[in-house]
Amino acid sequence: MTTYQNAGNGNPAGSGGPSADNQPGFGQRVDQIGSDAQHLWDNARGAVTDLRDTLDLKGRVERNPYLMVAAAVGVGYVLGGGLFTRTTGRLLRLGVRLAALPMVKDELLGMAEAALHGVEVGAGRVSGRTGAPPATGGPERS
Repeated sequence: MTTYQNAGNGNPAGSGGPSADNQPGFGQRVDQIGSDAQHLWDNARGAVTDLRDTLDLKGRVERNPYLMVAAAVGVGYVLGGGLFTRTTGRLLRLGVRLAALPMVKDELLGMAEAALHGVEVGAGRVSGRTGAPPATGGPERS
């Protein structure tokens, strides 16, 4: 709990309480806050400069202007609240389907090749081109 001394006793230093010499005044506190704010501002400015140098936006725009315009449109779409809309859901579903298309195509081609190979082997057995025994243990039907 803070106690305040009586300012009218005439002897603030001799009363055993804090003196004006060891406690900073209001002006000193304001100066300290101002210098802390200036230090914080300098640190923030340095961080922004480092980020700008790291991203090299000016160079990227010069090298790939259309890509940077597309990136700006995408960032604007997300920041504008378009992320959780039906349109975004539809676009994501379309993107997943298009991304999965090559994998599905490869699987279908593999199954088709296996089926054609099975038809060729079966046709060869029926026509007698291969010397392989029939698949069943019984006699061959003509």
